[in-house]
Amino acid sequence: MSNEAPTAKSIYNVKNPFIAKVKKAYDLSSPGSPKNTRHYELDLAGSGLEYIPGDSLAVQPTNDTALVDATLAALGFTGDEIVKHAKSGVEVPLRKTLTEANSLTEVDLKLVKAIVEKTGGTSPLAQLIEPVEMDKDVLKKYLWGRFVIDLLLENPTAKFEPQEFVSVLKKLNIRLYSISSSLKAHPEEVHLTIATVKYSSHGRERGGVASTFLAERVTLNETPIPVFVNPGKGFRLPDPAEETPVIFCGPGTGIAPFRAFLEERKMTGAKGKAWLFFGEVNEATCFFYKDEFEAYLKDGTLSKLTTAWSRDQAEKIYVQHKMLEQSAELWAWLEQGAIFYVCGDAARMAGDVDKALHKIIEKEGGKTEEEAVAYMAALKEAKRYRRDVY
Repeated sequence: MSNEAPTAKSIYNVKNPFIAKVKKAYDLSSPGSPKNTRHYELDLAGSGLEYIPGDSLAVQPTNDTALVDATLAALGFTGDEIVKHAKSGVEVPLRKTLTEANSLTEVDLKLVKAIVEKTGGTSPLAQLIEPVEMDKDVLKKYLWGRFVIDLLLENPTAKFEPQEFVSVLKKLNIRLYSISSSLKAHPEEVHLTIATVKYSSHGRERGGVASTFLAERVTLNETPIPVFVNPGKGFRLPDPAEETPVIFCGPGTGIAPFRAFLEERKMTGAKGKAWLFFGEVNEATCFFYKDEFEAYLKDGTLSKLTTAWSRDQAEKIYVQHKMLEQSAELWAWLEQGAIFYVCGDAARMAGDVDKALHKIIEKEGGKTEEEAVAYMAALKEAKRYRRDVY
């Protein structure tokens, strides 16, 4: 029933990434939007790298040089001290490993314990890790919004040797982003849809490592970006020759895989009908890919588009509210064998969408709560309820 062909076995992985470059980037959100969301096009020319809509791209970012400089200053280091690179083990200047291989925005418990030891237990951190049954939630709450530099500045008597400091840091991991393009539509390219994460905490301006790396520290066609493909594990379109209906629910940057799906549907002439639910803060500033989706409505690639703008009216309206508004039609699609896909925020949105689906099945299907639960379980078993949430 579904196009489950695995991504071609790639020679690229975390230890051997392909070095891509951003060839094009532009804002999807307009001035006045509460957050900046951007579209990126990466050049894969000559790589032979393949992906299928539903896959993710692993991106290896580097840290902000200003944050590296501030961390070195807090330590009293120049950055020229020779240490072992946190990933390769090769001897390099401290600045290099802090830029490329160590996380400065996530605090490792090893760092917390080292600071407590070096301050003779006088640090406020001591109270968070002393109990036999350490309350991890309390520690997590304390560390939220704190970078490595914050702990250094709050505990100036904790002095480290360069190599010792590197050893108590987490590694700077890859970031996974849902691919927002079809290789059939864009040979030797991969597109991403990313919100630039920025916030203030503890008197300091903060930024997401990878999102600010791409938005602020990349020079088009120059900056090397290590990448590889992470397969989508079943988040796939049905066979284009089949009449299977599809329903896509992707608010915010959750739209990424569905842009890829729609491009793929157009390129393959997919037969089944398609319905897209998209939501954001404001129609005027956040209607990502509007022209593309309207063109798909005209040519039949997309059968129905339902939008939800949370701040365009007094009450907040989200995609789950729009689903409930159109419950009869959504139920009809499910009964016709539709596959329901959802992508985006796992903490709230995905749960709210799940609850809305249960209500629709109860109301329109005339089912009890238990019967609706069983219906949803059957959807999952048949791979007709597919989630890519994070």
